[in-house]
Amino acid sequence: MTASTLCRTTAKSRIAAVCAVAVAGTLLLTACGDQTDSGSTKAGGDTSGNTAPLFDKLPEKYQKSGVIKVGTNAEYAPMESVENGKIVGVDPDLADALGKQLGVKFEFTSGSFDGLITALNTGRHDVAMSSITDNKQRQEGLDDKGKKLGKGVDFVDYFLAGTAVYTKKGNPEGIKSIEDLCGKVAAVQRGTTYEEALKKQSAACTDGGEKAVKIESFENDTEAQTRVKSGGAVAGVNDYPVAVDLARKAGGGNDFEVVGEQVDAGPFGIAVNKDNTELRDALKEAVDAIIADGSYKKVLDKWGAGTGAIDKAAVNGGK
Repeated sequence: MTASTLCRTTAKSRIAAVCAVAVAGTLLLTACGDQTDSGSTKAGGDTSGNTAPLFDKLPEKYQKSGVIKVGTNAEYAPMESVENGKIVGVDPDLADALGKQLGVKFEFTSGSFDGLITALNTGRHDVAMSSITDNKQRQEGLDDKGKKLGKGVDFVDYFLAGTAVYTKKGNPEGIKSIEDLCGKVAAVQRGTTYEEALKKQSAACTDGGEKAVKIESFENDTEAQTRVKSGGAVAGVNDYPVAVDLARKAGGGNDFEVVGEQVDAGPFGIAVNKDNTELRDALKEAVDAIIADGSYKKVLDKWGAGTGAIDKAAVNGGK
């Protein structure tokens, strides 16, 4: 989910998530939707005598259960995806490292991206970790016009990403940047910050006397990719690390290519209910701890995501 407006946004393309249909009591860009258990990983156990460095920082609820429940949308390799029935990627591996500091297990469940914050605020998950761009709208629970929809969420920022444009291999339309999409069809996942980036660019097109971008929004990113691959859309827009991974792996590297530079870089954050400040602060300390001990860098390097590294965690650092 990418970043100027996590999902998913730029500065790291998913500082980017969350729904085109606003529902009262939910966050901007989030929508009501059932979460599925595809690729769910579960753990727990006896936590008595836990000696993890930050265990005492956790609320008693998590000390007793030994589990933090995480909502994600596992369709964004290398950040999170399902392989052989298991959720893998940058976020699950970072969560494992955080778990060692906190003395608990992070239990991931995959569902629709645009329902993650709703599920968080209704108590289905303790946190949402899914390349969600931290921005003021999500923090304050506003829609894209500034209307209050809910109480918002807090973010613990752990990664930086921006928005990227990708095309069919060979770039038949000669697209060089997002500015070249005026009057053309572009595919994107619904409810993401990079969908908002396309809307912003479309407005810039019309303000400049050109035709609007013909935005085709899809329920999931796989559908958007298929649209680009078939030639139905001249380009897709995604978080930068996701677009790079897609270009490298899809069709053995023969399906897509990334064009231009990433734009609107911003932070990805772990979303936490605003009432759960003790958990939020424990997570911030844990992110700083894994940065300090080197396990953070090790995870990013493993997945080729080192360009998104940060030096220090922040709470609600998105703009």
